[in-house]
Amino acid sequence: MRDSVKTIGNLIDKQGVSFISSVDEDGFPNTKAMLPPRKREGIKVFYFTTNTSSMRVRQYRDRPQACIYFCDRRFFRGVMLTGTMEVLEDPVYKEMIWQEGDTMYYPEGVTDPDYCVLRFTASQGRYYSNFSSETFDIE
Repeated sequence: MRDSVKTIGNLIDKQGVSFISSVDEDGFPNTKAMLPPRKREGIKVFYFTTNTSSMRVRQYRDRPQACIYFCDRRFFRGVMLTGTMEVLEDPVYKEMIWQEGDTMYYPEGVTDPDYCVLRFTASQGRYYSNFSSETFDIE
């Protein structure tokens, strides 16, 4: 799978949409489309922006189990990563992924109390391509 890490990273980097999943209070999965991650460290750690007041943040605080998915529709391939999601409000992380134009979503800027960072850490993945799937661990 080591050689595939670069392939999977390239697939992720080319997507304009990502999908994140959380677990609700009844134990059911909840999935939503998001903007792509702002930063990634290999295929293990991903950083997303979101609203602190969102339902998803409440769900991750209660149950950190999470999943993210990236799909290349053109070549019908995708990767699902499972792991945990943390809600980060530390200014270091908020500043790390802040981008010009984010005031459209967070009018008070990088210190907006409704702006936080989601950090996903993957433990396992499943890659689909060419009519075949492969499950792999992430170290």
